[in-house]
Amino acid sequence: DAFDSFYQEVKAIEHRDSVLTSKQQIDKLNRPGSTYFNLNPFDVLNIDPDVPIAEIKKKYRQMSILVHPDKNQDDLIRAQKAFDAVNKAYKVLVNDEGMKRCQEIIEEAKARVDEMMKTKKKQLKKEGKSTDVPEDDPDKKKHAVYVQTCKLFADLERLRQEREMKDMHERKRKAEAEANEEEAKKKEVEWKKNFEESRSDRVDSWRSWKSGGKKAKGTFRPPKPKAEKR
Repeated sequence: DAFDSFYQEVKAIEHRDSVLTSKQQIDKLNRPGSTYFNLNPFDVLNIDPDVPIAEIKKKYRQMSILVHPDKNQDDLIRAQKAFDAVNKAYKVLVNDEGMKRCQEIIEEAKARVDEMMKTKKKQLKKEGKSTDVPEDDPDKKKHAVYVQTCKLFADLERLRQEREMKDMHERKRKAEAEANEEEAKKKEVEWKKNFEESRSDRVDSWRSWKSGGKKAKGTFRPPKPKAEKR
C-alpha cells in the first residue's frame, strides 16, 4: 500500500511537471502524428473529458502561457504550432456545440472499448481460458479509451476532408458546366447575329441582281445587219 501511494505520488509529480514544462508541452504538441493527436482538445489541454468549464479555462490560461511564442523565442515555429493547437482546443471546448460533439466522441470511444472487452472475454470463455483482460485494470482501460478517442477524432477529420474535397470538385464541376453553357449561349447569339447580317446581305445581293437584270433588258441593242441586195 505504501509503495502504491508512493507510485501514485510520483505519477502526480510527473504529470504536474509535464504541465509546467514549456519544452515538454511544445514537444508533445509537435510530436509525430500531432496533426491527428491535436484534434482531441482534451488531450491538447491535458484534461479529463468530465472536468468543469472553470478547469478548462484555468488549464487554457496555464498552457497558453507555457507555449506562447514570445516566451519560446528559441523554438518559435514549434511554439507557434503548439500555441495554435491550444487556442483551437479551447475554442472547441468552450463552445456548447463543440463540447457536445466531443463528448459524443468520448462516449462512442467508451462504448467501443466496452464492446471490444466483451468480445475478448467471450472468446476467452469459449476457449476455456480466464476471462480476465488487460482493460479490466482502470488505468489500462482509460488508456484504451484514449487511443480509441484519438482514432475517432482522426477518422472524423478524414471524413470531413473527403467531404470537403468532394464538395470542392462538385462546385468546380458546376462552375465549369455553367461556364460552358454561357459560352454556348454566346456562340448561339453570335451565330444568329451573323446569320441575320448575312441574310440582309443576301437579300440586298438578290435585289441588286434582279434590278440589274431588268435594266439589261431595256438597254440599247445594235440592229442586226441586213443582207445586201443585188
